[in-house]
Amino acid sequence: MFDIDKTAFGTFLAELRRTKGFTQRELAEKLFVSDKAVSKWERGLSLPDISLLIPLSDILGVSVTELLVGKRMEHAENMKPEQVETIVKKALIFSSEDDPDKIRTRKKRDIMVFGLCVLFTITELAVGMWGLQETETVKNFSDFSELIIAEVLFTGFGIYIWFFLKEHLPAYYDENRINAYSDGVFRLNMPGVSFNNSNWPYIVKYLRIWLLVSMTVLPMAVFAAKLMPWGSAAVSVTGRVFLFLYLASLFVPLYITAKKY
Repeated sequence: MFDIDKTAFGTFLAELRRTKGFTQRELAEKLFVSDKAVSKWERGLSLPDISLLIPLSDILGVSVTELLVGKRMEHAENMKPEQVETIVKKALIFSSEDDPDKIRTRKKRDIMVFGLCVLFTITELAVGMWGLQETETVKNFSDFSELIIAEVLFTGFGIYIWFFLKEHLPAYYDENRINAYSDGVFRLNMPGVSFNNSNWPYIVKYLRIWLLVSMTVLPMAVFAAKLMPWGSAAVSVTGRVFLFLYLASLFVPLYITAKKY
């Protein structure tokens, strides 16, 4: 089984560069990247973008396969197609991982986006509950207990999904058909599909968006329902329809995403 080791890749790249007599800056200029990027590759902090692998291998005089594996290989051209495919898939996964600076920038952006949504939801809850109290549509705040509990749960799951859920799966997910994922308190089981590193980033992205939309839209839906002059039967039917559509908005797109990628 061939694997991609960032440290081995970086060491091999540095050896090839020195053998060719290039400095990091000279190699960077040939690839139209910064010398800092080359330094990060050689230190095993990141991999080049997938689009740079062919020009990089041409410059250094090795095959793309040898470059990714991090060593010279005899008869590399005779490798089985499935072996080459495995290496390329792993390169796509690793090359999509940002360098440390981009990771920090992205985390700051995520904190800002999530924090603004939480602040908006808190303001929305406060204004909505106060407004319904003032119009005497609702007699006391205890009528909002279920909504508040739901919002606390959304916030808790949102924190986990946005900041702790892994965006890349172990390699064995790409080599086997696995329809379940478990990490800490998070469980996801979807019969009929298989999770892999092609569809997983899209699944995580949709979960994040769905949680933020749910967190901000649910209070508006609840407040609107309380203003409607419906009887208890109509409220019950409407609530069931809303719950069905709400759950469908989660699982149907997840299935489509998992099947598509």
